[in-house]
Amino acid sequence: MQAFTGKASEWNTLVMQMPKSHLLQTWEWASVKRSNGWTPMPFVWREGSGDQSPVLASAMILKRNVLNRGFAARLCILYIPKGPLLDWSNDNHRRQVLKDLELFAKNQSAIFLKIDPDILVGTGIPEDKNANEDKNAQIIISDMKHEGWNYSTDQVQFRNTVQIDLSTSEEEMLARMKQKTRYNVRLAEKKGVSLRVGKLADLPMLYKMYAKTSVRDGFVIRDERYYQEVWETFVKQTEIYHNPSAEPLIAEVDGEPIAAIIIFYFGSHAYYIYGMSFDAHREKMPNYLLQWDAMKRAKARGCTVYDLWGAPDEFNESDSMWGVFRFKEGLGGEVFRTLGAWDYPASRIWYQAYTKLIPRVLDVMRARGKARTQRGID
Repeated sequence: MQAFTGKASEWNTLVMQMPKSHLLQTWEWASVKRSNGWTPMPFVWREGSGDQSPVLASAMILKRNVLNRGFAARLCILYIPKGPLLDWSNDNHRRQVLKDLELFAKNQSAIFLKIDPDILVGTGIPEDKNANEDKNAQIIISDMKHEGWNYSTDQVQFRNTVQIDLSTSEEEMLARMKQKTRYNVRLAEKKGVSLRVGKLADLPMLYKMYAKTSVRDGFVIRDERYYQEVWETFVKQTEIYHNPSAEPLIAEVDGEPIAAIIIFYFGSHAYYIYGMSFDAHREKMPNYLLQWDAMKRAKARGCTVYDLWGAPDEFNESDSMWGVFRFKEGLGGEVFRTLGAWDYPASRIWYQAYTKLIPRVLDVMRARGKARTQRGID
């Protein structure tokens, strides 16, 4: 395990070549987190001791201090979003990387280290006739439990998602959609919904739309400064067609913005991370046309996977994401279930205290966040 000392572009190229490479392991995502209290720490594992030796694994570790003063000032938390990246089926490499990370967490005086790599547990809805389970995932889970890792009660990212295969023709992509979805795509076109690619100047309007969506649909968002930084960081890259990048797609009726999505690109993947809409003209089904256009644009860029970013933890109507999932399912995607986030408690005592306290703190923060967003809209 050695610190990476190269350039941002070199890191992104390295990450792109790793198994299960992901947008959240890029240099740009880490730079956004740096502006929001985290310290990025990129590391690699090489086959040999030289700097030119082949890379076996990589991890962009994010570090955040818990307290700034007092006896606990050195305490921190560590997080590797959608990583570490390696061939998880290789027992020797996996065990060495995890062992190194465990030691690193202790040396950093971390309360815990959280990881959430995209390790496939299965595809399809559990117990469905078309569902498949990955036996290797159970071996990995058994190993991690044996080494003291815990399934995390704080799942930062979505554990499950829906992905659309873009390697087929547009005709086949349309054919995979549910009939009602295809109908709504055509309906939006007939009702006069037009689409355009957004620019940096559209970002304040997009945040206002996103804030209204969050209040209407009951989810919590961050303040405007955070999203402006995320979107600007990646949208600027799109203007020079750089990887990773992002672009907003905006749906309009008679020149009036009514809905939008922001699509991120990295390597062979496109990611639908943010979606938003105003209340006006929702009966014209702009979100269906937006998604279809995003799929075509991602395919034209050479992407082979369109990740719809999120599916329920429990696949039944009681899950808060069930309605959104039904919409995504209609687009012709397949459910991918992953390992989720796991914690290594480097300090058992502090970890127990932290995991008991943090849900209460988050509840207060969410309530304040909702109130703050509503005041901003008003």
